[in-house]
Amino acid sequence: MSLYEEINEHLKEALKSKKTDALNALRGLKAVIKNKEVELRRKLEDNEIIQLIAKQIKQRKESIAQFQKGNRPDLVEKEEKELKVLEQFMPPPLSEEALDKILQEIITETGAIGPQDMGKVMKVAMFRLSGRAEGKVISQKVRQFLTQYNSH
Repeated sequence: MSLYEEINEHLKEALKSKKTDALNALRGLKAVIKNKEVELRRKLEDNEIIQLIAKQIKQRKESIAQFQKGNRPDLVEKEEKELKVLEQFMPPPLSEEALDKILQEIITETGAIGPQDMGKVMKVAMFRLSGRAEGKVISQKVRQFLTQYNSH
């Protein structure tokens, strides 16, 4: 079952059980996916959907922070419930060792030899690791590896 089909199944379950928070989160996610498909004029692959979900999760976390500053516990609670719904579609995060191993493989595959190849490595890494590690962490590790590689 594709990730999109899985999202649809969860949407049906939320409709049947009248879970409004899940319903809102899933409808919003489906709309984001549909808009991206229309923009690209093709169906999205699972890893592209994961990237969209990660973006939605990031937005929810930012909203929660803003609502906490604005002393709006009602909206914080709503966003947190929707966040939990979205997080269930994310693959489990990689351990640091697994991330390092995959990044080393990508560096070897791309033939990167130093920091000047950062963009080439990041393009592949972000595509392969979407949703399994934060972009910021990936970027720091790639820079570290390429700098070490260059100094040898």
